[in-house]
Amino acid sequence: MKFQYSEKKVRLPEKVHDYAEKKVMKLARFFDDNAEALVVFSVEKNRNNVELTVKGSGTLFRASESTSDMFASIDAAVGTIEGQIRKNKTRLARRLRQDAFVRSVDETSFVPDEEEDDLKLVRMKQFYMRPMSREEAMMQMNLLNHNFFAFRDEDNGGAFAVVYKRNDGGYGLIEDIP
Repeated sequence: MKFQYSEKKVRLPEKVHDYAEKKVMKLARFFDDNAEALVVFSVEKNRNNVELTVKGSGTLFRASESTSDMFASIDAAVGTIEGQIRKNKTRLARRLRQDAFVRSVDETSFVPDEEEDDLKLVRMKQFYMRPMSREEAMMQMNLLNHNFFAFRDEDNGGAFAVVYKRNDGGYGLIEDIP
């Protein structure tokens, strides 16, 4: 597994990187050798934030955790991704490494998986997406009190796009490449 580290508003000692690498390597059994892990460390208002993104076999896993201790944030982020993998293990089995879910002899604790709920479509909407500017789409999203809004981006030749609210209070744009 390849590692990348990024630090925002903080300078951390090498032992934090080593600890993160050791913990994230526990996830390596689920991925091929060419998997990549990006660990972003930041500190805001006395909270230690860790954002962990693992990319392997064409699948992205992301977890963001915030605690009062950087080491605890690392543990929580790794635990969150491991939980995501376990929850979706039947769907991911074809994408991840073949023997990823085979129990090894050295595993001492085993928690039985909860009953897996199937992906179920519970509601469907159809509507006309008219071309509009990105600013108008953000305004529509806010007027509807939604977290995202799909539209045809007139600034990009009418291509499909989605604006969304980010956790940091800003806005994001997902756009189709024409």
